[in-house]
Amino acid sequence: MGSVRSRVRSKLLAGRRAFALSFESIAGSTTLFVLWVLSLSFVPLGVGLVTTPWVTGLVRRHADRRRRLADAWSGIRIPVPYRPFPRDARTGFVGQTERTAHILKDPATWRDLRWLLLDMTAGYVLLVLAFGLLLYPVEGLVLAAGLWRVFEDDTYWYAFVPVNSQATGLMAAALGVALLHLGLWASRPLLRLHFVLARSSLAPTPQQLSRRIDHLTETRHEAVDAAASELRRIERDLHDGAQARLVAMGMNLGTIEALVEKDPAQAKKMLAMARASSAEALTELRDLVRGIHPPVLAERGLGDAVRALALRMPFASEVAVELPGRADAPVESAAYFAVSETLTNAVKHSGADRVWVDVHHADGMLRISVTDNGRGGASMGTGSGLGGIERRLGTFDGVLAVSSPVGGPTMVTMEIPCALS
Repeated sequence: MGSVRSRVRSKLLAGRRAFALSFESIAGSTTLFVLWVLSLSFVPLGVGLVTTPWVTGLVRRHADRRRRLADAWSGIRIPVPYRPFPRDARTGFVGQTERTAHILKDPATWRDLRWLLLDMTAGYVLLVLAFGLLLYPVEGLVLAAGLWRVFEDDTYWYAFVPVNSQATGLMAAALGVALLHLGLWASRPLLRLHFVLARSSLAPTPQQLSRRIDHLTETRHEAVDAAASELRRIERDLHDGAQARLVAMGMNLGTIEALVEKDPAQAKKMLAMARASSAEALTELRDLVRGIHPPVLAERGLGDAVRALALRMPFASEVAVELPGRADAPVESAAYFAVSETLTNAVKHSGADRVWVDVHHADGMLRISVTDNGRGGASMGTGSGLGGIERRLGTFDGVLAVSSPVGGPTMVTMEIPCALS
């Protein structure tokens, strides 16, 4: 009995979900389709160069929400096919033109437009059927309960049943029960079919998947190269720093051993030097370990690690963190060092006297923004280290966006898809 109730409850839930989603489908998709077409028509006038990226962003967020619902409600995975923006994107009007051209050249943009058409027509019809077959039977039952008397002097059609008496009201109720059974059977498949229809337009094509594989292969090679370079740096730091100090300490201790009876005063001085040298070697080793994986990151998580970074800045900083859990250790490490490099860039190049850091997780994305009130003018191709940050994030399928008009402010936004524990 409990399993039957559970199945009925899940079918009714599918109907409620279809009812709620139908408003997004008809109102949201229609509005965005009209806005996108209007924006595109204004591109020759120059206005569309400003509005098209904004409208496209709204469309993509709308499509991404449908992807998440497809996965959560029907188990249908729809990959994100959008091309990443070039690393050397410029700012100003030229940059805006390049951004619009990049969007219009992306096949996924036009597939989103096709999906909007499907969503507000065939997709909407499927949703209406999913919840309509559960709601329409209620009318048949109400007619049989006595509402037929209102139409006693006239004929009211319930589907194909003319209702004007108690007998025809009972026929309407029987039809309603049949439709209710049909609705309970079809609500979940119809909702799933809606998402399958969305996948036909929103999923990447084989050519896009091939390009995606090439991009991931490239980022993997870059990650391997970066790891090898980091190992060489660690080896060099150990050889030139702590190892050299330890060797010198060994030689000093040998000298002290020879002097301890002949010249105790000199031996005492050399012991003090050896102690100072050991403290410096320990400090260097701690700094080296902190550069590999900061203890505060492992112990306290990304939020506190970023706060500790901000406290070491030579100017005022504000950090806002909203993380209900922790990401995987490699993701946290990549995000931490990306923030560290961004803050270092702000200190070296921006001329800022204040920085704001925002870290939060929403919609399956770890989003981090670092904003400073400096002179601006930062771009991906000026050797500022932003390219290295993008490669670091690309290893985890993350993206980097930079907004830095001349005169400031500069905002660096990072997104990494991940789940929190």
